[in-house]
Amino acid sequence: MQPIYRLAALVILISLVLICFSVPSLPEASRLVAERKVVDYLQANLKPGEPVVVSKLYNEVFTTPGERSALDRLYNIFFKVPFFIAEYYATSKKPPSLQEIAHQFNLPIQGEADVILKIIEYDRRVPKFISRDPKTGEITAVDLEKIKADPRFNQVIERTIAGWEGKIAPPFTVESFDGKPITLGDLKGRTRLVYFWFTHCPPCMQITPHLVSLQQKYGSRGFTVIGLNADRILELDYTDSDRKAYLESNKVWFPVGHLTSEVQSVYGGVQLFPTLFLIDKEGIIRAHFINYQDEATLESAIKPLL
Repeated sequence: MQPIYRLAALVILISLVLICFSVPSLPEASRLVAERKVVDYLQANLKPGEPVVVSKLYNEVFTTPGERSALDRLYNIFFKVPFFIAEYYATSKKPPSLQEIAHQFNLPIQGEADVILKIIEYDRRVPKFISRDPKTGEITAVDLEKIKADPRFNQVIERTIAGWEGKIAPPFTVESFDGKPITLGDLKGRTRLVYFWFTHCPPCMQITPHLVSLQQKYGSRGFTVIGLNADRILELDYTDSDRKAYLESNKVWFPVGHLTSEVQSVYGGVQLFPTLFLIDKEGIIRAHFINYQDEATLESAIKPLL
């Protein structure tokens, strides 16, 4: 083969490799196209004081299966975001950023989190409990008492931000990544740290090395981390291979299973990730952590229980 043809063949080969590694799978790409169409339409048509009528959009605007699936996903997220904002504010004493909302609910499209907040603001069913910067769209204030006073939100909000210390940890059984059951009660007699997370969640990625380190330090002294992965609950597009690669790259060897809606519910409807419950040998919750914690903070809570 002539050198020029070898060069051309090499360029074509490299191009094909780059395409294979850079272009998302067709189902994922198709989903993003459909979701972008929905978001663009909402950005152009949302008006203050006029709630979104999903049935009208479903029947008159978005008629393909992909578009309707995207609309269903966003509608489902719409009901979760107020609880997330309330829990985040109650535990962090500050509002979540648009970026944090986007990370929590897998909203990859530019302006998508802002659209969700506008729908909330314009819907009369939701109390006017947030204030936002008119230029940036960021949440500047949260009136927690206003949303707690609404009977449609009160019970769930109270359950979400309720004090957990001293309560009996709700029992659960989940399926591990390799298909085996993980049962909280089977680990009675050990100090357990139940860790709610999802794949590539930024604060989860920060805290994972600490959990691995603590498991290595104290596993032989009766301590176990139990990871509950929320990818399926949050409808994230990570595969079993993605999750396995994440665990391997972070050297995670403590038990990890799939979070279920039932377990999510009995633990207060967890919406903020990571969330951690420290449970003593008798099954009593001794500490409840929300969002990223440094290793020293976790270690100081764990050591007295060993």
